[in-house]
Amino acid sequence: MSSSNSPAEPGAGAVPPVDVDRELLAALARDGRASYTDLAERVGLSVSAVHQRVRRLEQRGLITGYHATVDAKALGLPLTAFVSITPIDVAQPDDAPARLAHLSAIEACHSVAGMESYILKVRVASPDALEGLLQDIRAAANVTTRTTVVLSTFYEDRPPL
Repeated sequence: MSSSNSPAEPGAGAVPPVDVDRELLAALARDGRASYTDLAERVGLSVSAVHQRVRRLEQRGLITGYHATVDAKALGLPLTAFVSITPIDVAQPDDAPARLAHLSAIEACHSVAGMESYILKVRVASPDALEGLLQDIRAAANVTTRTTVVLSTFYEDRPPL
């Protein structure tokens, strides 16, 4: 295992982080706004050492960004669904993600193996809004859809550490 003191070589595969780096990654995944002082206390290093390690983790591509978690229900988008899409014409170009990018109700687009080509995670205000979105998806990407409505979510966006 490579030391976190040396960055990964350009073009090399991802280098697994060492234990302290894993602790930092887990802490930042839970709270991206944690201060370097808080992080230093959690992992038992100086603030400057933590700052350097976090910067190296960013440079190595293990930290790809920071974001705010938004409450979709509070924004008036209480209905979550997964929409599986399959091209109507298999000879058509595989460009559904580009054709659907303008639809802001689509939160995620995953290419999948199986019967469907993609699975979309969508958030909308109501069943009527979902019905309209499904029509928009079908028209924009020339696909058939199969939809699963989420009743409740126990956890999501969990860090992989």
